[in-house]
Amino acid sequence: MEETVSVIVPFYNEETNVRAMIEAVYSALKNYELEWELIVVDDGSSDKTVDKMRECKAEFGDSLCVVELQRNYGQTASMQAGIDKALGSLLVTLDGDLQNDPADIPAMVKELCDRKLDLLQGWRKKRKDKLIMRKVPSKIANKLIGKVTGVYLHDYGCSLKVYRASVMKNVRLYGEMHRFIPAWVAMSVPPSRIGERVVNHKERVSGESKYGISRTFRVILDLLFVWFFMRYRARPGHFFGSIGLALGAIGSLSLIWLGMQKFIMGEDIGSRPLLLIGVLFMIASVQFLTTGILAELLSRIYFESSKRRSYVARENELFDDKERSWNKK
Repeated sequence: MEETVSVIVPFYNEETNVRAMIEAVYSALKNYELEWELIVVDDGSSDKTVDKMRECKAEFGDSLCVVELQRNYGQTASMQAGIDKALGSLLVTLDGDLQNDPADIPAMVKELCDRKLDLLQGWRKKRKDKLIMRKVPSKIANKLIGKVTGVYLHDYGCSLKVYRASVMKNVRLYGEMHRFIPAWVAMSVPPSRIGERVVNHKERVSGESKYGISRTFRVILDLLFVWFFMRYRARPGHFFGSIGLALGAIGSLSLIWLGMQKFIMGEDIGSRPLLLIGVLFMIASVQFLTTGILAELLSRIYFESSKRRSYVARENELFDDKERSWNKK
């Protein structure tokens, strides 16, 4: 089956870049061998971004799809809106600030297909951003994310990515999780099917960046959630339970030791800090264990109510359930 491509570009207050970006995509894919569409998403812009989109829609026709969000939900939500709207078997995402180069799309799509990957991440090796405010925090974050998730990439923050739609349709993006898309994809596919490719990166010529140094702290908080979700989504009781058992063991040993001091050696333990610590650890142990039980119940409710499985099976064109049959004597 021949692949089709959906290019998704979210915009937020980028009225000076909308037309230039759309024209750049059409120019890069003008003679492209595969069928493709362009989906632009307005993330509740307060300027004339959506008006520019409508003008381009009237000019370029049905191959351009415009999605308007009612308010500003953030880049992750706008990217998810584009993914939900996409019809292609392959998805391409890139920023609308003209720093990503649409001319990289054909080569990235070809490499993803040739290497049989499920995700190809862009790598801004020669990044045109400020050193202290953007490059240094990004480099630290990339190493930290790779260490925590086990998916080692040079540039998690690059929005230029190519995915297989069959994989991305099983991934739901919330909050500000677009930075961790390779990690989310790694929950459905092995890391060996995630690759990266050096791409062009241009300086911003107009508009203003929506990111600052403050996002570093949000990345750390999001990373903690990703770490927990990747390892304990289907078994949260193991996380809370292991902490509860450890605290319970420490508390029990403390109280046993104090009991020996009291009843065997006849010493006074009422004023010892260890008594308070032992009791607190036992209470905390019970709380963590009960939290683990509740988390397990919620996990099972989530999987059963949403009809989601705890696994993802790869589509196989050579196999059809209708062709199955019983072995007979």
